[in-house]
Amino acid sequence: MSKLFTQIRILIIIFIIVLLLSGITVFPLIAELKFLLSIKFFEEGSIIQQWLLKVVTGLEATKKEYPFIFYGFDWLAFAHIVIAVLFIGVYQHPVRNRWIIQWAILTCICIFPLAFIAGGIRGIPFFHILIDCSFGIIGLIILFLIQNRIKELKKYRSRGKTGH
Repeated sequence: MSKLFTQIRILIIIFIIVLLLSGITVFPLIAELKFLLSIKFFEEGSIIQQWLLKVVTGLEATKKEYPFIFYGFDWLAFAHIVIAVLFIGVYQHPVRNRWIIQWAILTCICIFPLAFIAGGIRGIPFFHILIDCSFGIIGLIILFLIQNRIKELKKYRSRGKTGH
């Protein structure tokens, strides 16, 4: 039982860290994209490099003319941080708070229609939509691992209470 509890906690910590990083990295977005372009990670003239240049240009123009739009980015970052805090409940009491994992699985599944529908409407390139969907896939993998270990923990605890 201790091993299961430790595994759940490690996976929860990983998930919390990923959520926090996803949120915190929204704040310096322009600098991050410029850095990515400066290290020439993507081939000169590639579709990805052209897209990133377009995104940086759009973000800089928006920052100059309409900086208040970035307030929405601040709230996006805040939402990621608040959602990460929610998982402290699972860290403390995994069986009791397994509903949070079920909710998170549902939200990861909902990434796919949002990415394809909103991405299509907003003119986001297909490769970028797939990158967004990868966050749902990574989240689902971690969450299913957590969910399976919580189920095992619940069974183990149930056996202990009934004397089997």
